[in-house]
Amino acid sequence: MDRNAYILEDTGDLISPSLIYYKDIIFENTKRIIEMAGGAERLWPHVKSHKTAEMIRMQIALGIDRFKCATIAEAEMTSEAGGSHIILAYPLVGPNISRFIHLVKDHPQIVYYAIGDDFDCLAALAKETLEAGINMNVLIDVDIGMHRTGVSLETLESFYVRVSSLKGITLKGLHCYDGHCLDREFTRRKAKTEESDRYLLQILKSLREKGYDCETLVMGGSPSFPCRTGNADFYLSPGTIFIGDWAYYSKLPDLAFTPGAALFSRVVSRQSGNTFTIDLGSKGIAADPVGVRGIIAGLEEASPLLQSEEHWVFSLPSGIAAPPIGSGLYVIPTHICPTSALYSEIQAASGGKITEQWKVRARDRRINY
Repeated sequence: MDRNAYILEDTGDLISPSLIYYKDIIFENTKRIIEMAGGAERLWPHVKSHKTAEMIRMQIALGIDRFKCATIAEAEMTSEAGGSHIILAYPLVGPNISRFIHLVKDHPQIVYYAIGDDFDCLAALAKETLEAGINMNVLIDVDIGMHRTGVSLETLESFYVRVSSLKGITLKGLHCYDGHCLDREFTRRKAKTEESDRYLLQILKSLREKGYDCETLVMGGSPSFPCRTGNADFYLSPGTIFIGDWAYYSKLPDLAFTPGAALFSRVVSRQSGNTFTIDLGSKGIAADPVGVRGIIAGLEEASPLLQSEEHWVFSLPSGIAAPPIGSGLYVIPTHICPTSALYSEIQAASGGKITEQWKVRARDRRINY
């Protein structure tokens, strides 16, 4: 990892730890994703990785206008930032049904979609939308192998037909996420996606022949994104790779997008010639996935020994001296999405300087709705 790509000028007053987004890198990543997809109109990216209006506006400026959200706060932020088509890609239960309906009613210029995999939950949504005097677009959430949420492929067709009878909602298609598809080898990942997609397309063909509207197919996430770029029938839904992190960069060679985020930290202690502590504890970087939580750019040989709430201790191989106390280091997080949610603002940098502060507005579970 080239440390020079992350070094910033004038960090004397920069609080540590701080989350840095490198706008130049993210811009280039986004252009590359659009090119791979065959056009911005094919992309339906997730906003959970950053939760910021500024990032959405950057993507809109490059032609992307469809977005996917995990929370109602994210959907509200995306609405205000200018998204034209917004999916709330999370099952609606309890008070979230009425919260989402209020958001939809207040923004009639935007096309919204809910998702669902349970008939009773969708019936409750349909009932409340009828009472509110609106109609809700719905995508059926499909389990294509992750086994987290979604209707099984075996029951998808009959479920789609049954839900289509509900008044108050209109079925528009399918939402299919496969975050489990993490094989390092691209050919193996692609084979897995093609197998599930063949089955899915057969069901889709049957539904369409029977007269059901099933035109919108929002497929996959970052790992499976390159596997489906050749299928023009799919909307592609990467999220993390616009920013990039250490996990995808190191584990999926075909997705080696330069990480566009780092955590600025300082050395606060040295226990020996090659052991040192930085001020980036578990409260400053995501604890998932299990394993290494981040690497120090330009000092990848540093091995983590322990991490507590505000401290992170590293050791270096014999013969390599620890950096001096007060030194600024740039840590590339393994998982950027939950890391971003730990900070109230992002320091946005361009040309080696911090130029803006982006508020991580949707890190809160509730904004107005």
